[in-house]
Amino acid sequence: MKKKLAIMGSNSGRNLEAIVNYLRASESIECDFCAISDNLNSEFLKKAGILGIRVKYLPYEETAGYIAGENFDLIALSGYSKDLKPNVLELGRFINIHPSLLPAFKGADAIARAYGAGVKVSGVTVHTLTGEIDGGKIIAQYPVLIGNLTHLDEFEEQIKRLEDVLYPIVILKILEDKVFDFSDLLGGCSGNCTGDCGGCAGH
Repeated sequence: MKKKLAIMGSNSGRNLEAIVNYLRASESIECDFCAISDNLNSEFLKKAGILGIRVKYLPYEETAGYIAGENFDLIALSGYSKDLKPNVLELGRFINIHPSLLPAFKGADAIARAYGAGVKVSGVTVHTLTGEIDGGKIIAQYPVLIGNLTHLDEFEEQIKRLEDVLYPIVILKILEDKVFDFSDLLGGCSGNCTGDCGGCAGH
């Protein structure tokens, strides 16, 4: 079965490669990808071009009209910098990934704020989008432990690696009309991790 997946990003598109490669390797679905950005010169669109997927430069004010005409099965945000309004969100199923265990540390600089607060457990959350910043129903979470000797850059790298593992698996489960379970994370890997994120079995 073929699914239409839009991935929206504004800058680096750091999760884009992990998402595309994981879904391309899936035997259960076939994806029609579209990378959408409000930044014409973004690394996100450049990376999408290298990956050979459809790209779309979409000024923010044109978002509602474009989404309404595309009938995407899922729209996944990956570093998209604008707040989508309710008239856009009602046009499809939107999800986002956030580098904290929501509802803690909503908003910008979540990794640094969690580290600076001295918490010993943070992590990554995939959630649905609503009009509230980092609100919406939590779909999946996975923790990252912060040791007493862990530096901020080490913690940030762990979060990034975990995002690349968790997000593609959750996206696949949604496209398959299945519910994410921890066993899905323990049994799969995006192929882009180094094995110490805690999210892969057998590494």
